[in-house]
Amino acid sequence: MNRRSFLALSATGLAAVALPRPFGGTGRSRLDRIGVQLYTVRDALQRDFEGTLARVASIGYEEVEFAGYMGHTAAQVREAIRRTGLSAPSAHVPFAALGKEWDRVLDDAHTIGHRYVVMPWLDEKDRQDLDAYRRIADRLNHAGESAAQAGISVAYHNHDFEFTPMENRLPYDVLLQSTDPRYVLLELDLYWITKGGQDPLAYFARWPGRFRLVHVKDSAGPPEHRMADVGAGTIDWSRIFVQRKQAGIEHVFVEHDEPPDPFASIAASHGYLRHLRF
Repeated sequence: MNRRSFLALSATGLAAVALPRPFGGTGRSRLDRIGVQLYTVRDALQRDFEGTLARVASIGYEEVEFAGYMGHTAAQVREAIRRTGLSAPSAHVPFAALGKEWDRVLDDAHTIGHRYVVMPWLDEKDRQDLDAYRRIADRLNHAGESAAQAGISVAYHNHDFEFTPMENRLPYDVLLQSTDPRYVLLELDLYWITKGGQDPLAYFARWPGRFRLVHVKDSAGPPEHRMADVGAGTIDWSRIFVQRKQAGIEHVFVEHDEPPDPFASIAASHGYLRHLRF
């Protein structure tokens, strides 16, 4: 799977020009582990699968999240991450995989060692109204219940369209209310919720423990919200991560959808987060 084929992004082609902000926070807490969503380095991964994983590890990342295996079998992926000293707690799979392919998806996840399988995107035709979101929630619930029997959790990853009101409600709220917390978690993309005009802390307070995974990428600020490396934008990361226990955050994945230099981008983001205190 290649997310480039279905992610329609409005402001990711330009590099942020802001310098990284101070690391902020006077607390003693820090992130235990920092991961990266491999979509950021997808072209390199396609050319040199294991070499790219090794380069990611050399930057200091400990965890990776897959968005497709670039033609490799689950066993090959498992051995590649083992040899490079990484772990892969989660992977993105297309929403269509919740159908006939679901058993194979779960088998692959078990082989590789994923603990989470994440739905990353909804086509526009599948989200025309709130009833469509309720039907999506039903499918996530059913998939999550069967995944739980295999020791795997299902999660949903947002963009900004879930925060555009429909019928005087936010679709994201409908998804949260309509999914069973026993079977469906949320991977909160902290850039897209910011671009959508919402405060992640409000969601942490309303839905504690639902956000086991987060995507971390920065915004250069309104109105365009150009995507930036972490620390080079306007998002207050200390303010967010100080509430990580309330949110339930266990895994943090750096991402930049269209960086000019993917490896420089993930290195800069890792450097910022490694020194962040909150």
